[in-house]
Amino acid sequence: MLTGRVRGRGGRVRDGRARRREDTRQRLFEAAVELIAEQGFSATTVDDIAARAGVAKGTVYYNFQSKTVLFEELLRHGVGLLTADFRAAVAGQPPREALAALVRAELAYIRRYRAFAQLLLSEMWRTNREWQQTLRLLRSEAIEVIAETVRAGVTAGELPEDLDVRTASSALFGVGLVVAVDWLVFQPDRPIEDVEEALLGIVRRVARA
Repeated sequence: MLTGRVRGRGGRVRDGRARRREDTRQRLFEAAVELIAEQGFSATTVDDIAARAGVAKGTVYYNFQSKTVLFEELLRHGVGLLTADFRAAVAGQPPREALAALVRAELAYIRRYRAFAQLLLSEMWRTNREWQQTLRLLRSEAIEVIAETVRAGVTAGELPEDLDVRTASSALFGVGLVVAVDWLVFQPDRPIEDVEEALLGIVRRVARA
């Protein structure tokens, strides 16, 4: 979303062009994530992405230098949204409530961006990709939000003082991702509240340990 005040006719033109380009990039992101989730990165061509997005092939290269660059930007975009959701969920919350809010935020995000979540889960297992370093850094940023909450819980005495914060935070992130994808693929009719309560049960058991 563009921000800032537009002044004058020239500003409106620039704003309109920027908005159209952002809309086009979003369509390309959506097309790419759907196709790659369906058939894998290697099998997905730029022609496929352009056709799914309803644009010319040249439009893909105008916005991204290559399919690899497009995918790396897609990862930044998708994981960035998740990290932002995490930060919004924990803002102003005490540790115990913040952990519950993180669980809810992750489930809601994955339900909203199911194809991206499946893609993210599969890519985290691969170590030979050009974007692996980027994905590792993005994952660390998301997990660090969880770690901040876990540390606060340890400091407040709500979590065990000998808890391995990094491992616990990674586990919470990973379990949430795997459980949510399993839910949407194999139990799509199960209410999100049931899945949330099951994950919160795990969090509560850790907190009582």
